[in-house]
Amino acid sequence: MFMGEYAHNIDRKGRLIMPAKFREELGEHVVVNRGLDGCLYVYTVEQWQQVYQKLSTLPSTNKDARMYQRMMLSKAAECEMDSQGRILIPSSLIALAGLEKECLIIGVANHLEIWSKDRWETLEEEQSASFEEAAEHLSEIMG
Repeated sequence: MFMGEYAHNIDRKGRLIMPAKFREELGEHVVVNRGLDGCLYVYTVEQWQQVYQKLSTLPSTNKDARMYQRMMLSKAAECEMDSQGRILIPSSLIALAGLEKECLIIGVANHLEIWSKDRWETLEEEQSASFEEAAEHLSEIMG
């Protein structure tokens, strides 16, 4: 289970330290992928296999399904965690998420999100206003 917010810097080589709290659960390899809202997603290999299975069942006759599969699978990269708890993020994903130096790693239940500090702060500010409204709306679904 992933939760919490952690600040780390990405170095010039594209290496980012994973929070010590998550390293054991993440294991030696992770899958880093395009996320939604301008971030990157980080999955354990097991979690990625579940996502991959769901993606592979989408109907190839549906245009939205084909597009979503392409966008999700074309950027996915398996990354190895080094002895210092860092992963090397491919440059294409760094550019996609606008990662420069300061990054935030956010625990979101079954995966992590990697955000540029600026994008995260903008999103957090925008969504704070509608947080309580969303909670009320989702309470109907969650019971």
